[in-house]
Parts: sequence; structure tokens; C-alpha cells
Amino acid sequence: MDAQSRGRAEEIDPADQWVLNPRTGNYELRLDHSAAQAPAQRSAPGAGPRRAPAAPGSPAAPAPAVPGPRRGEGPPGGRRGGRSRKGGGGRRKKILVVTGGTLAFLLVGGSVAAYLYYDHLNGNLTVTDVGDAGTSGGFKKDQAINILVIGTDKRSGAGNEGYGDAGSVGHADTTILFHVSKDRSNATALSIPRDLITNVPACPTKQPDGSTKNIAGERGARFNTSLGQAGRDPGCTMRTVKELTGIQVDHFMMADFNAVKNLSTAVGGVPVCVEKAVDDKDSKLKLSAGQHRLEGEQALAFVRTRHAFGQRSDLDRIKTQQQFLSSMMREMKSKQTLTSPQKFFSLAEAATKSLSVDSGIGSIDKLTELAGELKDIDLKNITFTTLPVIDNPAEPDDAKATVVIKPAQAEPLLQMIRGDVSLTEVEQKEQAAKDAADADAKAKLDALTQGNRAAAKDVRVDVYNGGGPAGSASGTLNWLQNTKGVGKSSNLGNAPAKVETTQLEYAPNQADQARALMDMMGLPATALKMGTADAAPKTPMKLTLGADFKGAGVSLTAPQKAPEGVQRVEADKEVCAK
Repeated sequence: MDAQSRGRAEEIDPADQWVLNPRTGNYELRLDHSAAQAPAQRSAPGAGPRRAPAAPGSPAAPAPAVPGPRRGEGPPGGRRGGRSRKGGGGRRKKILVVTGGTLAFLLVGGSVAAYLYYDHLNGNLTVTDVGDAGTSGGFKKDQAINILVIGTDKRSGAGNEGYGDAGSVGHADTTILFHVSKDRSNATALSIPRDLITNVPACPTKQPDGSTKNIAGERGARFNTSLGQAGRDPGCTMRTVKELTGIQVDHFMMADFNAVKNLSTAVGGVPVCVEKAVDDKDSKLKLSAGQHRLEGEQALAFVRTRHAFGQRSDLDRIKTQQQFLSSMMREMKSKQTLTSPQKFFSLAEAATKSLSVDSGIGSIDKLTELAGELKDIDLKNITFTTLPVIDNPAEPDDAKATVVIKPAQAEPLLQMIRGDVSLTEVEQKEQAAKDAADADAKAKLDALTQGNRAAAKDVRVDVYNGGGPAGSASGTLNWLQNTKGVGKSSNLGNAPAKVETTQLEYAPNQADQARALMDMMGLPATALKMGTADAAPKTPMKLTLGADFKGAGVSLTAPQKAPEGVQRVEADKEVCAK
């Protein structure tokens, strides 16, 4: 239920509809709006989620029937005669169904009576320990969230024997980096092509016996081998994405082929539009031109097809997947779904059985907390895009099979995501205000320095890490000295306190040095903090790297507009596959 419609009589939360029938003495699920509301209680947590080092292997079963309470009992999960507890029970009325299928990325925030069988859903989850590849803490306000959604080509589950590669251990067949803005007003879903040539870093992986196995890195490998190959787990894919994009991944969600089949069925089918008739013998997709509602095997065939649309490449398949997923999100957010308890139970069951997640979000509690962070994002402010690539120039023209990054488009796009800049118009006013403040700060600095910049050899600066990734201060020092020629620089380790944004403190008589360092590092003028008194000769400036710092040489001044030609589609728009 969206923020605007919350509390309206015509869209009552189904989770609140367990009411006492005075004629029978039983609590029953009622959807008539005049029924009295009965307080619900959450049962005490029981068995925790199952834990395994790899993705789940069993298919998502249909949602079980949820029987009404017996005579004399309260609502399911409640205590007879008990009073409603504040806090936890209310939080569980909100659940996010977010899962990555082999070709799926699904997001829905809304009301669902998940607490009625909370322990059951909790036990459906498969949890993988990825060590320090992600973040284990809660979701901090004014801090972006980055979730890696991975779909594998593993043939697990009944009916999937004919999909993917025979004997595949489950590679990163479909990968989407979902970036949620600091203010939770918008999100960017970045698809990463599976055939992209990149470097897969070394990574430690947890083994079933509790030991840790260090897996060697690989240069010039296909991106999809960051999972499964040589025993790599999702943490290895998270590390690969960080090295590739400069974006710290917080959590992952992973599932196999069953996610698309079961979730599309649970929601009652996903509307799609095709411009021309399709008959793909490989994916077994056969559709007439026009509108269709797909579920189950048909839905999976639609997102798997590589020969029906566009130039019949994996990049065109990504576009088709994005169109399908946008439609599925619209369907999940629709009134028909939000007011249907049957659909909610089916979705919750299918999603949790399809999910493998990291320990940072490895419970319904944590997923519910995540739901609270995402529930108010409007679909028009969720943009799907694809990492810009070109054919691999190292391959002959008649045997193109892989792709490489297209820097001219990819780097500005990644800078926007790192800089938390929306690809939609949602933050236009706020961004205009930020731009004005930065322009004003630059004007004052120019007036102070008369446009002059100190030579790199004359810049003196002490570097502190006040919230950047581990090793940021030493990495920046090495970059400044060996790449930029700033020899008079020092690494002073951790700052006395954490800071959210990178700051450069300088004296008025060091303004020319500050301007030079600002240009070298791509700092916004608003990151510069000038003192009131001049500094003594040979006094260094103070550079504190904040939580926004992503690495030496990575500009903190993000473009405000997506590069020309970058493919994208907003989740609220219907697009016909062609």
C-alpha cells in the first residue's frame, strides 16, 4: 500500500482483518470494511532460517492453506486473551518480496499478513555467510543501500532439467545492482552483462565445515564466472562488482529458475506486450502480436529468450527482462494484489522459498526492516539501466562472444550511482539547490585565489580515514605521491571521528593548495572548509575521507545527467518488446 493510500477505508490492510465471529466464537479472516478489528500477536520466534554455503536447490512450492483459528483461539500467531504488543508485531505487517531469479529482479513493498506464519517463512530462507564482502549492520538513515540481485543458471528444482547448462554449479547468469538513494526517494537498477570481461578478485569463502577457503582471483574472466566457478560463492560476485564499479555492495539476494515461474504465478500472471508474433523453438516461447498475461513456464520462456527480440543478443535479452520485471513490479503494487490475502500468502511463500541471502538480511525481521526502507519509493522513480559495453575488440569480427566496458559512457553513469544522483527527475529541485551551493562555494574560492592553483609539489596535506573503506588513507597517499606528484603528503591513519562526507580543511593562505587538491581528487567545492586564520609556513592541510569516499582517483563530483545513449527504462512505463 503506498503512502498516499495508507489508511483509506477502501484499502484496509488484510493483515488486520482477523475478527471474532460472535456466532461461532472463532476468529476469521474478513475483508468487509465494517468488521471490528481484533489485535494480532506474533508468535515467538521458533526455528531460524536454514543455512547453507550455496543457493537453495529445491523449487518453491505452492503456498500452503492457512487455516482459521480453532474455537477459543486468537488470530494465528496470537495468544488467547492477550493484548497487542507494540513494536515487532506492527513491523511485520510490512514485508518486501524481493528476489533474484535466474532472469528475475522483483520488488514490492506493501502490507501482508506475514506475521501469521512468521516462523514458517523464516525457515524458508537459505542464508550464506559472505564474511566482510557486505555489511552486517542495520540500515542507516542518510546512507544509500546497494543490493546485488543474482539469478543463477543452476538446474535445481523439478521441471528445470532442460534449462541452463547441464551440470552447471550455478553461475551469475543475470545480475542487477539495485542502488537505493540516501533519502529513499528513488532507486537505480543496473544490469551487468554476464559475458563482460573483467577481473574477478581473490575471495575467502566459508565451507560447510566452518573453515574458510581462499579462492584465487582471475584476470580477464567472464563476469558470470564470479559465481560457482572454482567454488566461488555470492560474496565473490559482490567483491567483483565492487572492483568493477567502485560501489560497495551491502547485501545479496539470489535464486534460480523457480523464482520467475512461482512468483509470476503467485501474482496471477504478468502483463507483457510484444510488437510482433514470436515462435522461439529454443526457449519454447510462442506468442501472437499484442498483449498477453504470462505465468509459470511461459513467463520463464519470455525472460529467457535470446532469439525473439532485437538483435538476438544477451544485451537485448537484458532489455526484455527489464521490461518484464517492471511489469511484474507494477502488478505487485497494484490494488488487485495489495488487497488479495491469497496472493500475498502465495507471494510470501514463493519468494522466501526462492531466496538465498547473506547473513546481514538473513531473517524475516531483517527483510521486513529492509521493506521499511523501500516501501515508499514510487515506481516512476525506479530506473532500470545497463552497464554500457562494446564488443570485445580482442575477438575476431566473425566470432564476437564477449563484451568490455565502454568507458566514455560507463564511468559517468557509475559516478552518478556512486554520487547518489537519480536517473529520474525526482530530485531536480534538491539537486538544483546543491548545484547552487557548490557554484557559490567555487565562486568564493575563485575570488580568494584569483583562479590560481598551487603546483602539485607545493601542496601539503595530511590524510585521515574518517569513514571510507579500509585502507583508504594509505591508498590515497600512494595515489597522491606516485600518480599526482604530491610529495608533501602524509597518512595519519583513522580520524578522531567518523564523517559522512569527505572534507578538506585549509587556511585562507592555503586556498591555492586547496583548489589544486580539489581539482585532482574531484572534490565538490562544498567539501572545502576554510579556517579563519592563516597557517604557519609548512603547515599541512587536513583531508578527512568520509563515508562517501569510494577510492583514490574516484571523483566525488558526479554528473547530474546520464550520458547520451545510455539505455534505461522507468519501472512505471509499459514498453512493448520488439
